[in-house]
Amino acid sequence: MMHLLSREPEVLNLGLASFADDIISAGATAHQLNWHPPANGDAAAGWQLAKLMGDDRVTEANKIAFDRYLSAQPRLVDVALASDVIDDMATTRLILHAGPPIAFADMCGPMRGAITGAILYEGWAASEEEALALADSGEIRFAPCHHYGAVGPMAGVISPSSPLWQVENVTSGNRAYSNFNEGLGKVLRFGANGPEVIERLRWMRDELFPAMRGAVRHIGGIDLKPIMAQALLMGDEIHNRNAAATGLLFKQLVPALLATDLPTGQVQRSIDFIAGNDHFFLNLSMAASKAMLDAATGVPGSSMVTVMARNGINFGIRLSGTGDQWFQAPANPIDGLFFPGYGIDDAAPDLGDSAITETAGVGGFAMAAAPAIVQFVGGTPADATAHSRRMRTITLGTNPVFSLPALDFAGSAAGIDALAVLDSGTLPVINSGIAHRKAGVGQIGAGITSAPQACFAEAVAALAENLTND
Repeated sequence: MMHLLSREPEVLNLGLASFADDIISAGATAHQLNWHPPANGDAAAGWQLAKLMGDDRVTEANKIAFDRYLSAQPRLVDVALASDVIDDMATTRLILHAGPPIAFADMCGPMRGAITGAILYEGWAASEEEALALADSGEIRFAPCHHYGAVGPMAGVISPSSPLWQVENVTSGNRAYSNFNEGLGKVLRFGANGPEVIERLRWMRDELFPAMRGAVRHIGGIDLKPIMAQALLMGDEIHNRNAAATGLLFKQLVPALLATDLPTGQVQRSIDFIAGNDHFFLNLSMAASKAMLDAATGVPGSSMVTVMARNGINFGIRLSGTGDQWFQAPANPIDGLFFPGYGIDDAAPDLGDSAITETAGVGGFAMAAAPAIVQFVGGTPADATAHSRRMRTITLGTNPVFSLPALDFAGSAAGIDALAVLDSGTLPVINSGIAHRKAGVGQIGAGITSAPQACFAEAVAALAENLTND
């Protein structure tokens, strides 16, 4: 006691910073603690959280779900048109989109633009006006990619003639799909739908698709986890930076392409397209992440997040323990770097299924591996490292396969725990492209955002109810 009284006091202050400011102004030492109540002060959500924290059923369920995610081995096994592997597309006019369910009338501009382009690409309409009228008529059904085991970046639009990567988790046999990456600029996934966009899509269907199918079948499949792990060591975070991963994939595809009996010109054009698109691996990274996370779904009682996706209006998540149920909140804006002539007022809210990479522990969670990414999305290398460290506080563990050199080769944070998110108030960080809010313009920048807390509060409440009724 005497020791305490003989020293100058140091005060730790919670709550109003003005208390600490007054102490400092009086000449003493005070430290303002960055603390806030669990569930951001929502008493009902805090009570649900308190009931689940330390529940042995949740702990055991999370261990099972996380182990299934860690043991998943995603492998590129084939390439097909969407209508060949999604039965509903063979019998009905169905178009898939990113994020949770949404009606066409409620979609954001880029998603409406991409769907208009997809209708033109399919030949269901001859003009943009006809395509919009058809989309509004109710003759076309729209559904989230996730409802069919698929993922698509930004608008995420997949139509029956879209070529799809087929990725299989060879550990348990579940499959995931993603479309081909078109590159940057005026592309369908950012809502552009001009003649050059449609022409590129048709070339991808008529030339690139058979070339990729021939190469993958010649190789007999490609393990994706080793490519993702190696790319993290080479400066990618495998969401917005895929230069190394694309190069590693390129090394496997080119010899196989040359071994096919396809026309030389077709092979050359396919090689040129991949070589000119550093984001070519992105869609494979997403499909691999989807395959790993789908392996963890459906474990009763688990609070592990298995899906984060955005439709440009709402942000949706799913938990392992609540199955296919969506929990939604308004999507956040993106703080980032804009192309010349554009700013935040031009931007659509957060959009796309690509947050499946963050859900799997890469992307924003692995930004420490990719200091160069800050040149694309903003911030500093120190910010990137801080993001990766902070994400460890809201995950069930780390993925030792996805090691990060900047963190002494520690594994990336993985297995988002909805309970930890709600308890700490730390939100999953996501780095993402930015689409123009108007249909038909395309990409205008890239940046960083976070998942909204409200959907985690809803998810935890639903999980608590499930366990109460169990």
